Amino acid sequence: MTDDRENLKTGKLINFVVEDRHRLLRHVIFLLGLFALLYTANFSTSYPGQYRYYILFSVYIVFISMFYINMYVLVPYFFFKDRYVLYLILLIIVVTLGLSAVGYILNILLGDYRILEGRPEDRRGFYEGAIESVCVILVTTTLKLLQRWAKDNERIAELKNLTLRMELNELRSQISPHFLFNMLNNIKALVRTNPEMATTVIIKLSEFLRFQLYENSEEKTLLTSEINFLSNFVNLEKIRRDNLFVTIQNKMDQQTARNIFVPPNLFIMFVENAVKHSVDLTDKDAHIDIQFEATHNKLHFSCTNSVNPAYPVSDKKNGGLGLVNIKRRLELLYQDKYSLEITATDKVYTVNLTIPL
Repeated sequence: MTDDRENLKTGKLINFVVEDRHRLLRHVIFLLGLFALLYTANFSTSYPGQYRYYILFSVYIVFISMFYINMYVLVPYFFFKDRYVLYLILLIIVVTLGLSAVGYILNILLGDYRILEGRPEDRRGFYEGAIESVCVILVTTTLKLLQRWAKDNERIAELKNLTLRMELNELRSQISPHFLFNMLNNIKALVRTNPEMATTVIIKLSEFLRFQLYENSEEKTLLTSEINFLSNFVNLEKIRRDNLFVTIQNKMDQQTARNIFVPPNLFIMFVENAVKHSVDLTDKDAHIDIQFEATHNKLHFSCTNSVNPAYPVSDKKNGGLGLVNIKRRLELLYQDKYSLEITATDKVYTVNLTIPL
């Protein structure tokens, strides 16, 4: 809790320093702080009455000029252009000219009004004020660097988000043709053996693709819609395979399931692989068990299928692309906040996926 408060305070401070909407307030605080700094210095105490304030405001104007020349000329046009040596030379020139102007005001214009002459502490007070002012100049450079850093980070984050969206769309477009390729191969086989069944599958496939094109194009979709999508997919497979038995269990109440949104097509590849690897050339029964459960703000998905020993699960040539894509998509979506476990035995192949909600 303490760390969260500190992070919140730090974030507010950084926002105050870098955001344009606080610019006026920043300048007011800076100008008042600079005036207070000069007012407490010792260089003006050697002058009586109103002449002290003449000195004070004259020096104040000189230092403001130095600071703003540094912030709006030297830093953006030299420091940010990687001309560091030239920036340092020009900064020294500006500071020298500024201090010379201050010395001219103190010793020439208003020197006759000085009450005390030659007091070492007076000179020390002046030099202390000068050193403090130089430090403030460097602080303004640091603030400009912080603003530049924040804007660069904002730009980089926006670029990353744009790249992320483009990469996700590309991966999503790769998954759909991968599924379509498998389905067309299935229809091709049915055309030769059972034309009526092939016609039914084509109709089901058209409904399936309509969902993909028109109802599944958002960044997130309802979990219930995704489950229906998977159900339609396995029904397509069951039309052509009498020995395929699939169960889809939603272990959540309807209210909970209707309030959960997930990225579209996140589970189809696992189910598609389960269908493919459960094919048994001896016409034995094949089983696929799919489960969804939500606990502790996390969604748990599991898919278990029987394995055909004659069809190796590690066939990367035909099945590797989808798995690589889905892993990359999970990394892009959730970074290290997801869990994907895949286990394979001689009898079953199991996928367990957990994602945050």
